[in-house]
Formats: sequence, C-alpha cells, structure tokens
Amino acid sequence: MSDLEPIRFVPRGGPHAQAARPASPPSSQVSFDRRELRDLLELYGRMVAAGEWRDYAIDFLKDQAVFSVFRRSSEAPLYRIEKTPRLARRQGAYAVVSATGLILKRGHELARVLAVLEQKTLRLVTA
Repeated sequence: MSDLEPIRFVPRGGPHAQAARPASPPSSQVSFDRRELRDLLELYGRMVAAGEWRDYAIDFLKDQAVFSVFRRSSEAPLYRIEKTPRLARRQGAYAVVSATGLILKRGHELARVLAVLEQKTLRLVTA
C-alpha cells in the first residue's frame, strides 16, 4: 500500500471559486471586434452571392488580425484585410492587400478600406 498516493481535495465551483483563481494575463493578441466582423462578413456574403469568393480564413496574431478571402480554399488568398493597431496613428490600422502583396487601400476606417473591394467592374453586355 505504500505505492498509493494520498487523495487530495480540489475545491470546484461554489461562491468563492472565482476568488481562488489567479487573474489571467491580459491578451496580447489582436482581434476584430463585433462591428468589424459584421462588416467583413456582410461583404463576404455579398461576394459569395456574386460568385466571386468561396472561402475565408481569420487569423489572430500577436501584432495583427487578418481576414483572408479565397476563390478556392486550396489556393492562395485573393485578398487579405489586415488590422494592425500599431499603424493606427500613421497610415491607418486597416489595409487591403492583394494576392501579389500590393496594398490596394489603407486607412483609419474599415468601411472606407473595404469599399475598394466593392467597386463595380465593367462587363460587356450583349443584347
């Protein structure tokens, strides 16, 4: 019986359980807030309905948050919408980057930056 460890009581739940836990460190991860996600997903929905986009990915990194859109999920992203808070005072926190790395638009307001993706392209219409 000497190889058995003693049973330890670990309290769970109850009114004092929260006070016993150490405070978690503040998150150093950049993310999109609810309004930004709403704007991004509304644009995504319109572009899916138009047949332009088919998939998306969201990455939350230490210094930026990235919303990537794809024509096919097996390919490289067509566009990346990036939020980089450390650039907020200079060029603006938001940027739209093409697949080649070209910055199409940068600014302080997400709606204005996303407008570059909503521009109507000219199409030949035959009667």
